[in-house]
Amino acid sequence: MTIWTPLLAPDRPRYRALCEAIGKAIASGELRENDKLPPQRQLADRLGVTVGTVTRGYAEAERRGLVEARVGSGTYVSSSSLASRQQLLVPNAFEYAPSTIDLSHAHAPPHPERAAGLARAMERVRARAEMLEASISYQREQGLLEHRQCIAGFMGEIGLPVDAEELLLTQGGQHGIFVALAAMLRAGERAASCELTYPGFQGAARQLGIKALGVGEDAQGIDVAALERLHAQQPLKLIYVMPDQHNPTGRWMSEARRCHLVEAARRHDWWLLEDGVLYLPQALRGSPLYRLAPERTLYLFSFSKIFGGGLRQGVMRMPDQAAIRLRGALRAQSWMTPPLMSALVCAWIESGDAARMLEWQNAELEARYDLALERLAGYSPRGQRGSTFLWLTLPLDQRAGPLLERLAAERILFTPSEPFCIGHSPAPQAVRLCLGAARDRETLAHALDRLVAQLETPQELPLEPL
Repeated sequence: MTIWTPLLAPDRPRYRALCEAIGKAIASGELRENDKLPPQRQLADRLGVTVGTVTRGYAEAERRGLVEARVGSGTYVSSSSLASRQQLLVPNAFEYAPSTIDLSHAHAPPHPERAAGLARAMERVRARAEMLEASISYQREQGLLEHRQCIAGFMGEIGLPVDAEELLLTQGGQHGIFVALAAMLRAGERAASCELTYPGFQGAARQLGIKALGVGEDAQGIDVAALERLHAQQPLKLIYVMPDQHNPTGRWMSEARRCHLVEAARRHDWWLLEDGVLYLPQALRGSPLYRLAPERTLYLFSFSKIFGGGLRQGVMRMPDQAAIRLRGALRAQSWMTPPLMSALVCAWIESGDAARMLEWQNAELEARYDLALERLAGYSPRGQRGSTFLWLTLPLDQRAGPLLERLAAERILFTPSEPFCIGHSPAPQAVRLCLGAARDRETLAHALDRLVAQLETPQELPLEPL
């Protein structure tokens, strides 16, 4: 029987905190497949909670696929729980106490003008009878041409030239990933990315029965030579990349590496899924892959990091030879995206509010980046100026799990490396910290100061067994 007693986060219900502790222990390797959890009464006594709380926590963990109850035997770590390494096992930000500083999500920085801009956009849509009629009517799966033209014009203004006929409206970047994988690969086929990559890509691949594989990266970006070696052993169909700021490591792919990747994709007939959802100003971006290899690159863009995550509106730039498959996949999954959401986004753009908000946001994120580099001087965080996040490799005497537990006790949340690991890739001792999520710069500075204080506190490392 596993002797395991977790440290429960103080800012949420005990049963939920227990479930999350189970997930984190599995992700870190503290609990492994088929490990038996402590009996409920024994764990309740250790934690100072009721047996009912433990029962409910185990039940929630079983609902998430982390554990399985075996009649007459107990509760065991499920074989399917390895998937928990590919999920962010943290609750929605709204479930936290108001005093919690959640820097675990890559949000756009808060500003009252976001809600005000939405209100004005709603008024503009309401004033157009023909748009209201279109918003409650079935549309073709690609989306209204008027909406696609508006979004194409906006993308051109920020340095991402596209044609409206190339665009497929989506319900945000995650939906775009799912549609792309569903259209371009069959169950059992393989897609590759960096060993540390966006969990949403991994989750979509898992749902579709697609095998997600990982390779390393260096200072120039994804290791293309490693991709080719992997392809020789396990043929690949698609490569998922974020060239301008890889999530979570913040790497920027060099121009030479982009060209090398395109050459390899043409040589091996790979599709390229280029994720541009994490917005950066044009001056900080490199050449888009969809411009270097338009015939095989699917490009994802979203308004979630510009307007707000609740506006589920994005677009996919489609290669001509993939358009029929992509439109069919979206139609089979949701028929179309909601025209009302597209109408709101276009009203926001046409008013000029979108450009003004983006100008403010760029300046604010640059200021937050400068603040973070000042506060974290000596720890060499990695990221792009203007980005929503930084990647911090921890000192040798620190471990991410205990560090984040201590910070969580202070109601400050960051993201460890485990959810980003593909398959059995080892998790580095590092954390991602999201600069845009803090309420304001003062709140961000406080969270960073507490992080530094914890980093400067010596941590006792466990002794290795002889």
